[in-house]
Amino acid sequence: MVTRRRGFGESAAGLFDHRARRDAPLAERVRPRVLSDVVGHEALLGPEGPLGRAIAADRLPSMILWGPPGAGKTTLAQVIAASTRATFVPFSAVLHGVAEVRAIVEQARERRLVGGGPTLLFVDEIHRFNKAQQDAFLPHVEDGTVTLIGATTDNPSFALVAPLLSRATVFRLEPIGPDALERMLRRAVDHPDGLARSIAVADEVLAAIAEIARGDGRRSLNLLEVAAEHAARAGKSAVELTDVTDLAGHRTLLYDKAGEEHYNVSSAFIKSMRGSDPDAAVYWMMRMVEAGDDPLFVLRRMIIFASEDVGLADPRALELTVAADAAFRRLGLPEGLYPMAEAALYLACAPKSNAANLAWHRAKERIAATGALPVPLHLRNAPTKLLKEHGYGAGYRYAHDEPDGVARGATYLPDELVGERFYEPTSRGLEGRIGEWLKKLRDDEG
Repeated sequence: MVTRRRGFGESAAGLFDHRARRDAPLAERVRPRVLSDVVGHEALLGPEGPLGRAIAADRLPSMILWGPPGAGKTTLAQVIAASTRATFVPFSAVLHGVAEVRAIVEQARERRLVGGGPTLLFVDEIHRFNKAQQDAFLPHVEDGTVTLIGATTDNPSFALVAPLLSRATVFRLEPIGPDALERMLRRAVDHPDGLARSIAVADEVLAAIAEIARGDGRRSLNLLEVAAEHAARAGKSAVELTDVTDLAGHRTLLYDKAGEEHYNVSSAFIKSMRGSDPDAAVYWMMRMVEAGDDPLFVLRRMIIFASEDVGLADPRALELTVAADAAFRRLGLPEGLYPMAEAALYLACAPKSNAANLAWHRAKERIAATGALPVPLHLRNAPTKLLKEHGYGAGYRYAHDEPDGVARGATYLPDELVGERFYEPTSRGLEGRIGEWLKKLRDDEG
């Protein structure tokens, strides 16, 4: 492996080249080389931004760059390398393993001993390493042998081990805004290594590309390049809107069924139903389905919601949602979306109560505090003569023989817990009637 100081390293992976080849993709040819060319992350990289100040002072901490595809993580790593006095070593977690890490660390240690300066190790897609592999970085990051820059699209809280996170600063790169994408595209049109003004591209075309790209810089540049080639082959002197829209195709949804966005969209779905917004509920439900999530996962979440958030305020919600699950298993897609939508809308519109949820949690906490309290004798089963002689079942009153079907004055909790209240019904929906009935019973006992 060969590295350069104050420049771009080279590796067997070929991740970075100091000067892009003319046949390289447009996104690579116009990749920013200096901090001032980076767009879309001004709050992070500006003179008062945390990373901007660290780069200016040449005092970089080990860091994790976290952001969606096309947000500029790799570009930023290159720019940082060009802006520091460190030897830069790029590394791909997809192509290499721990053995290569050990070799890099050994070179860094030798370089440090002879006064060669620090080593900046860039690990692309660091989330691809398992926990044991991530642990291999820890001692070398901690003793300063290498300064680590890890890049990941996955939420570091889920993808990276806690000891590594505690030794690195996480910088969140948001999707690039439309205005910044348009500036990036205009720079690519004018750049001598880009389109070099070989074909005209109107501002409205750049705005359309930026809108289609949805915050993804790489996608916006790729679409610009393909549209320009398409227009040129057609003998046009300018890229037209139709060149862009014809090539854009179906807009992919930012969604990873195993990653953070999965949990974000799922959370929005649940909170929309809890907030009684049927429009938002069906929107987020379809976002999950359209992105390829398993409809049975969505239905499972609705079944949980029916018990956890609707509960006895409307017991029909659980029946309807379980029926929707059974109907989907019978129908499949696309017809199964009808019962799914019906269930989501019903749950959003239904009265809400988490009283059942609170009741079992309170009971669980009391059990943890008091242990296995003995069952009162009058509640015990007495199938044999011996047990009856020992008082099992003595004094038990059969509720159906009592007025209103209630044995007033009888107790059913362990003696130590008599009078405890675990279930406190709300006044919403059917639970309001349940609450009135319980209040009457409790007042009669009082």
